[in-house]
Amino acid sequence: MIKKHAVYLSIALLVAPLVASADDMVVAPVSPVQMALLQLPQSCPALATGIDAQQQALLQAFYQAQSDQMVWADPGRVAALKAALAQLADDGLNPAHYPLPVGQDLCADIGTSQQYLKALHDLHFGRLSQSRYEPVWHSDSVVAPDRQAELLALAVPGVQDVSAAFERARPAFEQYQNLRKVYARLRQQPLTQWQPIPDGPLLRPGMQDSRVPALARRLADEGYLSRQATVNNTYNNELVSAVKSFQLDHSLQADGVIGAGTIKELNVSPATRRAQLRVNLERFRWMAHDFEPTSLLVNVAAAQLAVYQNGHPVWQTRTQVGRPDRQTPLLKSTVNRLTLNPTWTIPPTIFKKDKLPQIRRDPSFLSRHDLQVIDSSGRPISPGSVDWDRPGNILLRQGAGPRNPLGRIAIRFPNPFSVYLHDTPSQALFSKGPRAFSSGCVRVESVFELRDWLVTPSEKVRTEELLSTGRTSEFRLSNPMPILMTYWTAHADKDGKVVYSPDIYNFDRALIAALAKQG
Repeated sequence: MIKKHAVYLSIALLVAPLVASADDMVVAPVSPVQMALLQLPQSCPALATGIDAQQQALLQAFYQAQSDQMVWADPGRVAALKAALAQLADDGLNPAHYPLPVGQDLCADIGTSQQYLKALHDLHFGRLSQSRYEPVWHSDSVVAPDRQAELLALAVPGVQDVSAAFERARPAFEQYQNLRKVYARLRQQPLTQWQPIPDGPLLRPGMQDSRVPALARRLADEGYLSRQATVNNTYNNELVSAVKSFQLDHSLQADGVIGAGTIKELNVSPATRRAQLRVNLERFRWMAHDFEPTSLLVNVAAAQLAVYQNGHPVWQTRTQVGRPDRQTPLLKSTVNRLTLNPTWTIPPTIFKKDKLPQIRRDPSFLSRHDLQVIDSSGRPISPGSVDWDRPGNILLRQGAGPRNPLGRIAIRFPNPFSVYLHDTPSQALFSKGPRAFSSGCVRVESVFELRDWLVTPSEKVRTEELLSTGRTSEFRLSNPMPILMTYWTAHADKDGKVVYSPDIYNFDRALIAALAKQG
């Protein structure tokens, strides 16, 4: 409703010069451009159906900034725009989606501006709506950008140098630039084909299996193994080494053991891999507006956390994230406190689905796991007083200690999902891949090294003192740190090496289909 009123107000302001007072009867002229925009269905009927009120207001503002003059009368400027649009293919955008009208009349000029603005928008903000496909929750402290102002700041001066305008619109984010170079190279190469590896029992080094020759061909097709390698039905050391390299490049546990996860990644087709690069360019277009140069960045798909300073990663560690049925939410917030020697109040979903069935089977479950029963006000109550078939409004709390699932420290930030980063006694799971084991929170390997990046030297000393007491303490950070938890399944380094992550939440398929449909 607010946007509608804004559009109506802009139109009213444009029309206002036509209305003169009875005293002076002076009529201020309205430019042909603005008159055409105000009366699109009559002046440019072919355009009118494709321009909504918001786009109309944007075009009005764009032409006002150009002194209400036609923009594309210069053939050289149009040629520069065509060249810039063609280069969008390297960004995973389809140039054919931005068709320029034929002709040099006013309607053609407006139509060309429409496509120019649309292309800059899609390149800068993304072609698809992130809120529809992979919404990111933002805390109240995060200020939403004024997209129209940002777009006009690119577009208005950009008509003087169209190529430079597109380059400014293109995210400078390092991950975007690296992946774009890879995609630009690969999209022009013919797609290879390989035969899928059949499912079967777990294949360990040294074992015999009829699938081994097919495995060798598959690895050779992607350059992990020489085509001259000697192959029979034995899963030999040369093949194991190639499989380990493949597993590393696909965020799998690099143990050389071939199970369902490795087979699944081996059987992703080349066409899907290329589409995967394309959708991750879209994700990085989204991410560029949420990423802050000094912050924590969590890639949920890869189960990794990185500390960034001045736009560069300075430390990275492995994490464990939510299972597909209990996904880690995507969000942007600010880390502002630590809980030292945390207790764990079991969330209602975990209580009902996980703990309650175990308590019903074994009443000693509570004492064996140091679980205390509390009422809704936090007061302890006797487990014997609870009807476990109808437990009512109770909670379970586990005391601080070595068996606590949160370990010795939890790292907190405002969010409505009750998720946080935390230590864990389940250290062995960090060597796995993929690492989707939690109920939504993010378990952090080497969590005390992460603590060191968040605190000052004096705060580190104080947190160590508090930890040594064994008592639960809340510790506020003097320098809160932004955190972005998001999702991507492919990235490239500056040398062009691509690392894929398993699509643990099956987000890729919807994005691939949506971009194909939009294109």
